[in-house]
Amino acid sequence: MEDDPEELFAGDRGVLDQAVRRVLVRLLQRRFLLADRHRDDWAIMVANQAVLESRLNDLFVRLVVDHERGVAYKEQVRSDEVDVPILLRDDAYTRAETLVLVHLRTVYQREVTAGEPSARVDVEEVEQTVLTYFAEGDGDTARRQRSIRNALVRLRADGIVEEESEGRYRISPLVEIVVSSQRLHDLVEWLHTQTATPEGNPS
Repeated sequence: MEDDPEELFAGDRGVLDQAVRRVLVRLLQRRFLLADRHRDDWAIMVANQAVLESRLNDLFVRLVVDHERGVAYKEQVRSDEVDVPILLRDDAYTRAETLVLVHLRTVYQREVTAGEPSARVDVEEVEQTVLTYFAEGDGDTARRQRSIRNALVRLRADGIVEEESEGRYRISPLVEIVVSSQRLHDLVEWLHTQTATPEGNPS
């Protein structure tokens, strides 16, 4: 290190600056990079977007940057023409998390359509509505409530909701990316089917 100050560690053959390397690692570590939550990383990513895309593409991973919503995320490249080794595995949401997402996306769409600048929910409201989505075999009410609150913890970590005060959440525009309009439609249809057949599960 002392003989070659450009090395960040012994045997370093990397060519990116330390700050850019950190953002590259964070893009791989996190589900999303958010402009309002990770301001420094976001600025570095935007300034070095081309080289970061190149490094990720070398791993058969695509970088998606939505400047309007202020969110960046990665996607596994899949191809019928090229033998692509899969690096990223789908980290699917649980049943409870999916049910909470349906409610959050519905509230967000309603508020945006009404011209509101943001959408907010209380944990009690989320519980009251989402409890009606559960099937008969999903445990007692206390167990369902715990799963809903745990879902909010996970979605908060992903940046989909932000807890502004205890039990009060602002819904991030990120919810539109996680649950597209078509996906919302499909999930609502599934919920209607589940009502008729209690053992139904989301595809």
